[in-house]
Amino acid sequence: MVRHVRPALVLLAAFSVLTGLIYPLALTGIAQIILPHQARGSVVVAQGRAVGSAQIGQDFTQARYVHPRPSATAGAPYNAAASGGSNLGPTSKALRDAVAARVAALKADNPDAVREGLPIPADLVTASASGLDPDLSPQAALFQVPRVARARNLPEGQVRVLVNRMTAQPLLGWLGEPRVNVLELNLALDRLQQR
Repeated sequence: MVRHVRPALVLLAAFSVLTGLIYPLALTGIAQIILPHQARGSVVVAQGRAVGSAQIGQDFTQARYVHPRPSATAGAPYNAAASGGSNLGPTSKALRDAVAARVAALKADNPDAVREGLPIPADLVTASASGLDPDLSPQAALFQVPRVARARNLPEGQVRVLVNRMTAQPLLGWLGEPRVNVLELNLALDRLQQR
């Protein structure tokens, strides 16, 4: 019996050290060298203090800010400790009711966009799979321009130009979709209004 137990314990210890210590430390070291900003949490700093992460959404609710995609995380919106989607499928009544309520709220909050006939983008009424999505489609950000411009007393054209400037294009021109980071856009709006 000892003949069988000893090799098993040696392998357990060896793989525990290899996969539990050496491998994570090696990957962390490589990430620190290749992608240091991302490896440190993609922390966004404004006026000398950390205001969030470029990789985790935040719940902006004031009219002067571009609102993010809905979050389905448990406990609170954009709760990184409880990442996850709602797991509601397209035939779910709960999902249909949630989307209908979000559409009604968007129409009430953005009457100028509705008057202009702008379609409501899907990413403004559906949560992402993680519930932490920090980005919006350019269309979702542009839909909110009339409200944001009115709340900030800025010309709509100036806010549209900023949204277009803040739109990140797909990697290598084809990998992914164009996107706007909500936190970075809202910080840029604050800087624009301070000028």
